[in-house]
Amino acid sequence: MQMDWVFGLAGGLLIGLGGAVFLLANGKIMGASGIIGGLVDGSSRKNWQEPAAFLAGVVLLPILIFPLFSNVDTHITTNWAVLISAGLLVGVGTRIANGCTSGHGVCGMSRLAPRGFVATIAYIVAGGVGMYVFRHILGII
Repeated sequence: MQMDWVFGLAGGLLIGLGGAVFLLANGKIMGASGIIGGLVDGSSRKNWQEPAAFLAGVVLLPILIFPLFSNVDTHITTNWAVLISAGLLVGVGTRIANGCTSGHGVCGMSRLAPRGFVATIAYIVAGGVGMYVFRHILGII
């Protein structure tokens, strides 16, 4: 088995485990965009410590484990304009969809929520179309 598959499997298992622990500990669904969005729009002002800790973990953990996995080729572009644009588009899309891959795809689908299935299908199709357009038509990626 290729290591890319092993890393993908391990990452998926860790996200699922994180979602289960978050649900058991808080009684809430772990949706990264909702947690981070609450910090940005100020809706989690009363309980800011938990979302801030979540965000710190999302940012700091990859930095901490990078030395262990620095030889892994992610095939990510080095074009900063593309990376920033992609991040902003994902952020806007998750706010429009009221959730992201962790909320709809991992937590929603595991609860058999129809909204989770519809959202997951929509963002996978949109990602495929976007990839086709940006790679094969525009040649940006």
